[in-house]
Amino acid sequence: MEHETPEHIVRSILDGEIEKFELLVRRFQTPIFRYCYHMLGHREEAEDTSQEVFWKAYCHLSKYKQEVPFTAWLYKIAYHSCLDVLRKRKRSKLLPFLFQNEKQASNVEQHIEDVYFSESVYLALSRLSLEERTLLILRGVEEKTFEEISLIVNKKSVSLRKKYERTVAKFRLNYAKVEGREEKDAKEKCRPKFERTI
Repeated sequence: MEHETPEHIVRSILDGEIEKFELLVRRFQTPIFRYCYHMLGHREEAEDTSQEVFWKAYCHLSKYKQEVPFTAWLYKIAYHSCLDVLRKRKRSKLLPFLFQNEKQASNVEQHIEDVYFSESVYLALSRLSLEERTLLILRGVEEKTFEEISLIVNKKSVSLRKKYERTVAKFRLNYAKVEGREEKDAKEKCRPKFERTI
């Protein structure tokens, strides 16, 4: 059962084995939550959005086309759901990462924070465009191929490869600025210089 391909599970669901949708949820719950968390930067929004992704997937399962990998189709739903949330905020920049004081973090969330998140990473990501952030997360964190990403964001894989290289360079520069490596120099240049009077 657990070794069935997502596409095979979808066929079974469409043939009436509705209970098999739980297999899809179990298989993709963590990566979809992680993706939403990266995109939105807020635990509650990521939880709500990932639940909405599975609800939309369930409701529109009959529209799924078998020639497209199910994973790409599901991430496309997640991508558009995150876009909707960001539009509702009326801005396209991530909020700075909010450190949690409470001990409510789930095992999944704690693992994500330990492995991926730091304030500097989040601030560096927030300086990227939504498209750049999506590309960096899908390729660098979720380890999607450029072909899969092209299906998710409706762009040609060749142009995505080039954009990814530029985005990585831009992210590194942003990260260096956030870490203060370049800002120290900027502060020195901005410091007023007083002439000595004798």
